[in-house]
Amino acid sequence: MSTPRAAVRHRAGAVLLALAAALSLAGCDRQRSAESAAPASAPMPVPPMGYGGAMKAQRASAPQAEIAASQSDEARGGSGETALQRFLAVRQDLNVEVPAEQLADAWGKVRDLCGTLKCELLSSSLLRETPQQPGNALLEMRVEPADVDKLLGGLAGVANVVSHTTTSEDKTSEVIDVEARIKNRTEFRDSLRVMLRDTVTKRTMADLLAIQRTLSDTQAELDAIATQRKVLAQQTSKQHIQIQFTPKRALVSGSDGYSPMAHALRNASDVLAESVGALITFVAAALPWLLLVVLPVGWLVRVLWRRRRAKSA
Repeated sequence: MSTPRAAVRHRAGAVLLALAAALSLAGCDRQRSAESAAPASAPMPVPPMGYGGAMKAQRASAPQAEIAASQSDEARGGSGETALQRFLAVRQDLNVEVPAEQLADAWGKVRDLCGTLKCELLSSSLLRETPQQPGNALLEMRVEPADVDKLLGGLAGVANVVSHTTTSEDKTSEVIDVEARIKNRTEFRDSLRVMLRDTVTKRTMADLLAIQRTLSDTQAELDAIATQRKVLAQQTSKQHIQIQFTPKRALVSGSDGYSPMAHALRNASDVLAESVGALITFVAAALPWLLLVVLPVGWLVRVLWRRRRAKSA
């Protein structure tokens, strides 16, 4: 009886072993089919890491992150340099000549032309010609670059440009510095205002007064910087143009060129007047000494001479 039971058990064990082998083969086939169906570029699953493993991975990726950050900063810096706006203060000085009788008219026309353009008249002066001195005029303006050619074109129609000088000064660094100071002071002022409106934090009266005083000083400083920015804007957004008007001088030239005799004859009246003036000045200066010294001494000498003559006789 024991022999048939042992045989049955042996057969059952063999069947179980065959079934386990079949199941394991099926599982391997399914895993291979899943691996073949997955894309070649799919990332491998990362095993869970502890705190130390995460720190090591972060240190390993830090150089790459720094390189990427530096490249992005360089890209931003390069684009910033190309897009940097320059602020130039341009100044033009002109010296023009007009006939003496047309000087006032030409000066008035250019001044009126400035009123029709985007032009700010800073100063103007006119000195008409007199027998003692020649006339001259001056105009000082700030003109937007779009209207500079119109102004110079109108000037060329009424006067002859003798000299024209253009200079420029780079104010970019000053503008950037002032704008940065305005931004910083504005943020600081806003933070102080938030502190004053804060009702949660308990502050003493001394603290509130200190905050209010700092806020007032910051606002005053901000106003001064804003004024400085406006001055820089006027200097860089418009060109400073100064025009000096002088009468045209007539050059007298003969066939033989310069003649000393002709020059002396033309200046004879002036030389005679200067000589007479010098004589009058000398007489006026010597007359008091003549009355106070020369006449008394002469009279004394005459008296002594007569007495000596009388004794000898």
